[in-house]
Amino acid sequence: MSVLTAPAHAPVHVPAQTLRIGPIELDAPVVLAPMAGITNTAFRRLCREYGAGLYVSEMITTRALVERNATTMRLITHHESESLRSIQLYGVDPATVADAVTMLVAEDRADHIDMNFGCPVPKVTRKGGGSALPWKLDLFRDIVTRAVRAAGPIPVTVKMRKGIDDDHLTYLEAARVAEDAGVSAIALHARTASQFYSGHADWSAIATLKETVTSIPVLGNGDVWSADDARRMMVETGCDGVVVGRGCLGRPWLFGDLARALGRPGAASAAPVDASLAFVARAFRRHAELLVEFFDDEDRGCRDIRKHVAWYFKGYPVGGELRARLATASSLAEIDDLLGEMDLDAPYPGEPAEGQRGRAGTPKRTVLPEGWLNSREIGTYASTLTESEADTSGG
Repeated sequence: MSVLTAPAHAPVHVPAQTLRIGPIELDAPVVLAPMAGITNTAFRRLCREYGAGLYVSEMITTRALVERNATTMRLITHHESESLRSIQLYGVDPATVADAVTMLVAEDRADHIDMNFGCPVPKVTRKGGGSALPWKLDLFRDIVTRAVRAAGPIPVTVKMRKGIDDDHLTYLEAARVAEDAGVSAIALHARTASQFYSGHADWSAIATLKETVTSIPVLGNGDVWSADDARRMMVETGCDGVVVGRGCLGRPWLFGDLARALGRPGAASAAPVDASLAFVARAFRRHAELLVEFFDDEDRGCRDIRKHVAWYFKGYPVGGELRARLATASSLAEIDDLLGEMDLDAPYPGEPAEGQRGRAGTPKRTVLPEGWLNSREIGTYASTLTESEADTSGG
């Protein structure tokens, strides 16, 4: 439930606090989860305008980075206003991961590096990457150890899921390995890969992880749709901070709510919002403007904002015909005209605008390399993983 609505029960109290990740101290214990095609510079800047925390890039493929793929190099370029530069890396070959981290550090391109071991999408897991990789514990140890060593003073964190499925959980063993390797924090999306984004996150797993990992912060991820959800997660699990993904889709001001609820005084950059339709329309327009600047192409920026239309106007009295026209707009002037047709005096609609955002999907069997689950050791899969690093398409 948002701070914009009257809670059905007394809100959970969490003392104002900061979050330390290595040498980095955040004014609020909040992290923006990397989301492909979403958490580019434009969206990160917008979220930062409302609140405080750590805003992580889209997932970057290590091979594409080492090969200096043009798309990848644009994705790792931060705006000058981003004083804390955070990049998430994905890789399956220890040497390539180390090379990518070395490059980021040597060229002063990042202040924080996160390692992705939680992606559940088939194109990643079928090659042994993402949430499939921690099953091969020796490979996981090698990648994390080399990344931390290459990063030097730059803090490295890992983000993972509970495991492949309920019969193949990996998070506790992997967390111990990562802690021993010297990572600065561990984030857990409390679902298995086979759950994808369906059902409910198992917050009890976050609590168990917090009991297991004692020397570094543990961050919880999954089903944080509001500031009240974040407070409850921290109280129920004892975690040190929250990672927010789908909950901020179409509502970047959620980071202001979170900073006010969890962070030190003054962490949020503005007063609590009255999310009338006029407020949401302004946020949507600002997002489109930042995308145009990011792509340096008005048509492309306006095409990219189209996927955000349904998220921004969820629950508001914006008809299907007007939404459809917004989803085909190709200029900021056209967007302005369409926003002007809305009843901008319409108030915040309450519950219809709350809750889950983005597609949850359904549980599905995780796509893995043939025989992947037969052993915890990497064995003959080393060559397969090297081949998967050949993807230099960017991102």
